[in-house]
Amino acid sequence: MGKRRRSRELAIKVLFHLEFSKKDDPATAFDLICNNFGISEGIEIFSKELVLGVCVHIKELDNLISKTSQNWRLERIARVDHSILRLAVYELLYRDDIPPKVSINEAVDLGKKFGTEESGAFINGILDKIYTSLNKTNQNTGPGEIK
Repeated sequence: MGKRRRSRELAIKVLFHLEFSKKDDPATAFDLICNNFGISEGIEIFSKELVLGVCVHIKELDNLISKTSQNWRLERIARVDHSILRLAVYELLYRDDIPPKVSINEAVDLGKKFGTEESGAFINGILDKIYTSLNKTNQNTGPGEIK
């Protein structure tokens, strides 16, 4: 398994922890998870960037997820699926170094690993709608970043 995959898995563990400990500081929660899970060197930097990025933009990410998941209120989405969606949407919006298809595929795989049988398909459906919407917005505004 590659370093980026392991970094995303660590990020999901931290984001999931933060779902239950909303008062925790993300950086402190990150260190706590790393210390308790004995994380190998080399994955912390990318993982921490992802966690902190999601936390900075969490309201925007949730708003976009909420708009896209028409029949699912955020409260009804499984917390692990919600964490995976936040991470993937953050990557789609703010990480130009990651191809969108990679972010979507990684999220689907994470859903299959950490979620339920239906998580992969659910995550794929939401992210596909968001990606399609972002592409249409980008085409209407011309070349540049997808944001």
